[in-house]
Amino acid sequence: MTISADHDAIVVAKYAATAIADKRGLNVVLLDVSELVVLTDVFVIATGTSNRHVKTLVQETESSLKAPEGLARRPIRREGETFARWVLLDYGDVVVHVFDEETRSYYDLERLWADAPRIAFEPVPTEA
Repeated sequence: MTISADHDAIVVAKYAATAIADKRGLNVVLLDVSELVVLTDVFVIATGTSNRHVKTLVQETESSLKAPEGLARRPIRREGETFARWVLLDYGDVVVHVFDEETRSYYDLERLWADAPRIAFEPVPTEA
């Protein structure tokens, strides 16, 4: 399968994925949904080990994408923060999904979007 997502969306998605990986987010996956969804190009999917961890991953993602050295991005919409079982950050061309383990397993977005090509991402922790 060929990657057709916009280059800028891929860059933003990789920034988000790196932020999640830096805080020990699990099973980070980037899916190119640009040929399957009209409203966005890339899904970033990750898992936190607890509700607190999910919130931490979301906060780190937001900080990373709005930092001056980042991309000066703010989410258009966010959902799910109250219970932190599935938090969604919508950046327009990129949608970040951070789940707890049980909820990710239940909704299984990778299976639902199985036709979407995966975007290569190797988590490389940054120096703190």
